[in-house]
Amino acid sequence: MAVTATEPAVRPSTAPTSRSGAAAVTAGLVLLVAVLAVVDITQGTAAVGPSEVFKALTGQAAADDASVVIASRLPRMTAGLLVGAALGMAGAALQAVSRNVLASPDTLAVNAGSYLALGLATVTGVSLPMIASSGVAFAGGLAAAAVVLGLSGLGTGTVRLVLAGTALMLGLTSMTEGLLLLFPEQTGGLYQWNQGSIAQNGFDGVLQMLPVAVVGLAGLLLMARRVDALALGDDAARGLGVPVRATRVTVVVLAALLSAAAVTLAGPIGFVGLCAPALVRPLARRFRGFARSRASMPAAALTGASLVLGSDVLLRTLITDDLSVSVPTGVVTSLVGAVFLVVMALRLKDTAGAGAPDRLRIPSRTVFLVTVAVLVAVLIGLVIAAVLVGDSKLLLGDVVNWAQGRAGRAVSFVLDTRVPRVLAALCAGAALALSGTLVQAVTRNPLAEPAVLGVSGGGALGAVLLVTTVPAAGTWGIAGAAFAGSAVTAVLVFGLAARGGFQQNRLVLVGIGVASATTALISLLIVLTDPFNATKALTWLSGSTYGRTMPDVVPVALALIVGIGVAVARRTELDLLSLDEDTPRLLGLRVARGRLGFLVLSVVLSSAAVACAGTIAFVGLVAPHAARALVGRRHVRVVPVAILLGATLVCTADLIGRTVIAPAQLGAGLMTAVIGTPYFLYLLIRSRR
Repeated sequence: MAVTATEPAVRPSTAPTSRSGAAAVTAGLVLLVAVLAVVDITQGTAAVGPSEVFKALTGQAAADDASVVIASRLPRMTAGLLVGAALGMAGAALQAVSRNVLASPDTLAVNAGSYLALGLATVTGVSLPMIASSGVAFAGGLAAAAVVLGLSGLGTGTVRLVLAGTALMLGLTSMTEGLLLLFPEQTGGLYQWNQGSIAQNGFDGVLQMLPVAVVGLAGLLLMARRVDALALGDDAARGLGVPVRATRVTVVVLAALLSAAAVTLAGPIGFVGLCAPALVRPLARRFRGFARSRASMPAAALTGASLVLGSDVLLRTLITDDLSVSVPTGVVTSLVGAVFLVVMALRLKDTAGAGAPDRLRIPSRTVFLVTVAVLVAVLIGLVIAAVLVGDSKLLLGDVVNWAQGRAGRAVSFVLDTRVPRVLAALCAGAALALSGTLVQAVTRNPLAEPAVLGVSGGGALGAVLLVTTVPAAGTWGIAGAAFAGSAVTAVLVFGLAARGGFQQNRLVLVGIGVASATTALISLLIVLTDPFNATKALTWLSGSTYGRTMPDVVPVALALIVGIGVAVARRTELDLLSLDEDTPRLLGLRVARGRLGFLVLSVVLSSAAVACAGTIAFVGLVAPHAARALVGRRHVRVVPVAILLGATLVCTADLIGRTVIAPAQLGAGLMTAVIGTPYFLYLLIRSRR
């Protein structure tokens, strides 16, 4: 597929020749940062206003006021400056060497890699000094960036980079969340840290990270001329004597170093590295000075500092002082960055039309029947194992006696709790697989999937909102809240991406942006609510079937029955919609009406699955792909095979999660993310040709 995510280099002849304009803009940015810094110092929970701050800075304030300013507010403001500048310049450098306007520490999974590395270090129980923690974060972030850049093709300027980064981020974050659930005592506070907060207790952290950040900033400035040469193209850069590969590797390492310093000091502050260069880029079209990296990277650093400090000021202005202390700055920047990502996705030129996901291939009927028989046998075996195996092992005779009402109290208790879990995993997996099948068919996008498109995230937001505000909410209430959240996000994603006929990468990028926004809002809810609700919400987000009862399974079972009936009855329409845009119209089908109906059904299925078993990613991606690879593209065959595969995948993940490390448990969503991430990356590699 040919996708262009780059912007043309600025031609000197089209930009104003005067350098005074660039200097004036830079001075304006410096003034803006200074104003925001002053305002930020005056904000806080203590009754220390501007006059007290001035007296504290001049040594005339009372001891208590001086302590508040020197120990809390000044370090907070300085951390905001340092973190914003580091992330802004890191994003500008990454976008320059990859020639991709979507590259940033977030989209390259640098933050997720650092998060996992620090999580692994934390569970060991070893207390590391801040500089050592920075080294751990640097190693994790650099490894993640290397994987993403290697898979996406460094310097190719394609949207594939952000897709690979998002997939790897989901997988790494799922692993870290697993550590949080398995080691709650050792990782206490790590979830709040992951939301990104510039609040500091003294200058110790800032002073330790300052040399690291200075090395990264100075190194990128020294590489500026080589970065400019890369903008001319690899061949031209080599002609000028620039070592292309060494330059790219060096810039990526320096950017990862800056990101690690920022992550260590304040946690992941989302999307600053994406937004800051995007705000500076239009200046290069007006002022020649900003066309060079030596000027544009410092401007991005100033813009990044403005974004972080501005977010902190805005947060403390709109929210009461007591609540603003609890809300991390990173939540605000993530919401702003999610909007940026959606806008940029809509503006990017996407020449990859929505085409059929696979080549037309029609295996024999025997192949289909054998595949179904094997999957049914495997699923039956899994169900038997899932019912019998767990924290206490049972026999088939115990199950027979329980079904006949003759089992003892101990056996009845075990099966009364275990059977609903197994049914929840089966129904949720089947519903997600069918939902993914419908979405991929009507959008003709092989990367479409409820979780990647933000639909599952919207359902999780609705469910978590109800769980955290109304702890006594019932099954149908949670299902309704999940459906409402999924419906809102689906309208946003499909509505924004519908222009131009659901272009492949535009749809996925808009979905990723909306999913990022839902994640930020969920984090906000978790941080602001009772700690017990936070644990409950985290368990929900991990895709756990823990504590499910028979009433919890009813909504997803009903949605699945309706979905299967509609998909089978309208299988021919699904086949036609998955081919192209013209064939269904020539045959008299109402394309828009049919597409809307299938998308609504997909939303119902995914929201019901979220209400039943929480957020489970990648099932809607893996199951339809595997089904088409086994039995071809006709949906009369794809639908049953995908449903069986989805049920098998989630049931297997749930069984492994609750037995391998028993009595501790891992949610099925974490296991499917570990399985689905490599498959998603494989699809991206395969699509490079």
